[in-house]
Amino acid sequence: MPLRALLDGMDAAIAEVYARRGITGVRPRYSMALIRLHHQGSMPVKELAAQVRVTHSAMSQTVTAMRRDGLVESAPGADARTREVTLTAQGRELVPFLEAEWRATEAAFTELEGELPYRMTTLIQDMGTALRRRSFADRIEAHLP
Repeated sequence: MPLRALLDGMDAAIAEVYARRGITGVRPRYSMALIRLHHQGSMPVKELAAQVRVTHSAMSQTVTAMRRDGLVESAPGADARTREVTLTAQGRELVPFLEAEWRATEAAFTELEGELPYRMTTLIQDMGTALRRRSFADRIEAHLP
């Protein structure tokens, strides 16, 4: 199974848990952003992106979707180029469930890893080391005509 399909399947499984629990209007990619906003308060999109370890563009798209779903509000920041993101009451209400789901997901990952003949975390660390030696973009380029 290709890595992308595996990761998409795990995201779909988390979304299925949300549906089973009656949680609507929430996507797995929202979780860490909502949790960070809950614990650290309002912050600019750029800072939220850095804390969640995604690009500014990806977080901007996520904030737009979360705003549409009523989970956050955004307003102009201290300077005209920034947007300050704040949780809504609806977003705050979800955080305890999202934190519990995050812990449950980590426990499920550990359980799954225990069923394998090798540690996935070791594989991920080894891949990180290899990618620091030669980027994935460089590897893709090498296979293009």
